Amino acid sequence: MKQRDTVAIIGVGLIGSSIGLALRRGRWARRVIGVGRRNETLQTALDRGAISQATTNLAEGVKNAEFVIVCTPVCHIVDYVQQTARNAPEGVLITDVGSTKGEIVAALEGALSAGATFVGSHPMAGSEKTGPEFADARLFEGRAAIVTPAESSPGAAVEEIEEFWKVLGARVTRMSPHAHDAAVATISHVPHIAASALALGTPQELISLVGGGWLDTTRVAAGDVELWRQILTQNRTHVLQSLAEFEKTLASFRVALARGDNAELTRLLEQGKTRRDAVAN
Repeated sequence: MKQRDTVAIIGVGLIGSSIGLALRRGRWARRVIGVGRRNETLQTALDRGAISQATTNLAEGVKNAEFVIVCTPVCHIVDYVQQTARNAPEGVLITDVGSTKGEIVAALEGALSAGATFVGSHPMAGSEKTGPEFADARLFEGRAAIVTPAESSPGAAVEEIEEFWKVLGARVTRMSPHAHDAAVATISHVPHIAASALALGTPQELISLVGGGWLDTTRVAAGDVELWRQILTQNRTHVLQSLAEFEKTLASFRVALARGDNAELTRLLEQGKTRRDAVAN
């Protein structure tokens, strides 16, 4: 990724501020402008060194930006990309970090002012914590980053977005928006529902007894509720399909246990362990 004079980050929470820290650490941009709604959040990002300047005015924040990353909840991404395209210099390259892609990419394809290019992306990194105070310049190192071009996306722009995530240390994969949404429904969205369901299904009087297993399994349920409602709603079709498959797996455990089928229960547990052990920590 060539060094940029000005990069703008719209939304300076955990992801946006982590991107800013990584860019500034590597000196990939002379200026990193943070755009946000709350002065307190912007000040925290400034104090952390994630951004070099801050503003609550999007048009002002992107007016000199060559590269813009939209790091907001998914329901705002289309609007912010369109505003950026209208106010940034000609030739601006825009990406995002949204957890859904089909609806966003479809809404933006062919809809931007001339001279602006959008290529969607999604880093598979984050935390249940959301503020810039939790930002980490190494958040993306070794993590997957999925780039989701539209059919009309210029090849050079797609390659530049891929290089951007590589600079941040991510492992880059290119997928269609549809394939992305189907994949993350299984590996991210349904796990969040499962964690929330497990937390919800635990009686209040037993909460004082929970240990590490419960805490580890339900950790993501502590994430921002409105953010996750938006994600699940935008990816409804794929989430429902993945939920149906997950329900089949749960039913297999239930049937094996009800029948006292120790061989089948062992097989299921071993398969789960093997799948988990295959993931490098």
